[in-house]
Amino acid sequence: MERKKYTNIQVMEYDINSDISTILLQELSCKLHQITENSGEASFNKKDAEGEKSIFVVAILDNEPIGCGAIRKINDYTAEVKRMYAQKTRFGVGTCILNYLENRAKAFGYSTLICETRKINTDAIAFYFKNDFHAIENYGSYVGLDEAVCFEKKLNI
Repeated sequence: MERKKYTNIQVMEYDINSDISTILLQELSCKLHQITENSGEASFNKKDAEGEKSIFVVAILDNEPIGCGAIRKINDYTAEVKRMYAQKTRFGVGTCILNYLENRAKAFGYSTLICETRKINTDAIAFYFKNDFHAIENYGSYVGLDEAVCFEKKLNI
């Protein structure tokens, strides 16, 4: 049975230190730990989403927060997607968040998005491939980390 996609999801920029943001980030960390035995918290600092040309967003459905995501500046041309999370998968929540982040990245002048997930997180890997990312050599702190897989997407500015 095909699941119906949500059509009335709102994505908006949020204070990463708000209670809603904190709850979503904690849910994500727990979920990642279940999947990968690593919460991913060590590779993200909340200040990354507060920096120049960086944002944190929350997805809302029927006045309820249901997901989040962020981009942080790597350099003038590249941003990294961080802390992507959807409470319910395969309903279009992640795609709405990612589309919003991509549009903001373009507005900031970025031409490339990069991200990382763990090889064991097959749902995330499929999600990034479905959204036109392609696998690249591991970058930054992921170099030499065999359990990591990194992705890149060129943006049409």
